[in-house]
Amino acid sequence: MNNKKVVLAFSGGLDTSFCVIYLKEELGYEVHSVAVNTGGFDAEEVKAIEERAYALGVASHKTIDETEDYYNDSVKYLIFGNVLKNATYPLSVSAERVCQATAIANYAKKIGAQAVAHGSTGAGNDQVRFDMIFNILVPNVEIITPIRDLKLSREEEIEFLQKHGVEINAEKAKYSINKGLWGTSVGGKETLTSNLYLPEEAWPTPVTKTTPETVEIVFEKGEPVALNGKKLKPTEVIQQLQDLAQPFGIGRDIHVGDTIIGIKGRVGFEAAGPIILVKAHHTLEKHTLTKWQLSWKEQLASFYGNYLHEGQFHDPVMRDMEAFLSSTQQTVSGKVIVELHPHRFVVIGIESEHDLMSNKFGSYGEMNNAWTGEDVKGFSKIFGNQVMIWHKVNNQDQ
Repeated sequence: MNNKKVVLAFSGGLDTSFCVIYLKEELGYEVHSVAVNTGGFDAEEVKAIEERAYALGVASHKTIDETEDYYNDSVKYLIFGNVLKNATYPLSVSAERVCQATAIANYAKKIGAQAVAHGSTGAGNDQVRFDMIFNILVPNVEIITPIRDLKLSREEEIEFLQKHGVEINAEKAKYSINKGLWGTSVGGKETLTSNLYLPEEAWPTPVTKTTPETVEIVFEKGEPVALNGKKLKPTEVIQQLQDLAQPFGIGRDIHVGDTIIGIKGRVGFEAAGPIILVKAHHTLEKHTLTKWQLSWKEQLASFYGNYLHEGQFHDPVMRDMEAFLSSTQQTVSGKVIVELHPHRFVVIGIESEHDLMSNKFGSYGEMNNAWTGEDVKGFSKIFGNQVMIWHKVNNQDQ
């Protein structure tokens, strides 16, 4: 035994359970497991993860609750930017991995660990996010990645654990579930294909609601602050909206994307709360922002989301973009009414004192109160003047 300390990012699942045994029994490390709660675990689940860690033989286990920091550092800006990667995915896992890796690196510094470890495979994005952030924040600490280095299948992991007296529910281990504030990811054999969809039993939340419900979400300067008339913290709005909407089967989808390492990948997710909030917030923005605010926001937010997805949270340019996104939210306040149905939702409309769609200035397609027909004739002539000149200069012989 070399008694060197390793801090392991621990979720209690198959991969990280394997890591505990392998680091302890095969490499001789003193394992200090850390579970970073980003809003996906309740008190009972936190306790179960801790019990699992000690049952596997860790020297210590620490649960770090990063839910509020996760919202303030990342999720808030994903709402401000209406970020859905490839118009589909609300970055349910990618954004939280940044938060988790940062918390683990800071904990490793705190206890003076010689190594950090994670259970990422060699095929996905998480390996890059964790490695990169560890290299940025704890550059002198060794990074150990057993699953990636040994190129293990899930079946091989289960067999290894069983040999060491650790029982694993093989049926449950068929699907990899990651739950957080901003949605739950689901991975399994179907997501390794291009043509299969996840079966009903793979989804963590069964569909139990069929009668439509109406919800009202209040935003203040872009942040969700109330749900159905009850003032809440933004994190509470997200969690309670998720609880209301997920039993309808809303927000289930499979995202197909380009991984950081250059291959295509699929992941299932259920994220009713995030999807509804992004769509509701975007609707409110379309009523309260100018067209160029909306245009530049869309372009900047796309880059912001992609860069965060790739783990680049600590690049100072992210703070610059966050400043822009925050500036745009000064008038994004009001209520959004949403109707929930099985597997879908409808944004009914908004109420806001900042609504630019005011009949005081005219009604689209009907009449106006701010200009005359002669004003429009002159404006139209000037607005197309340069194009008219181009056609006269270049089409003289036609």
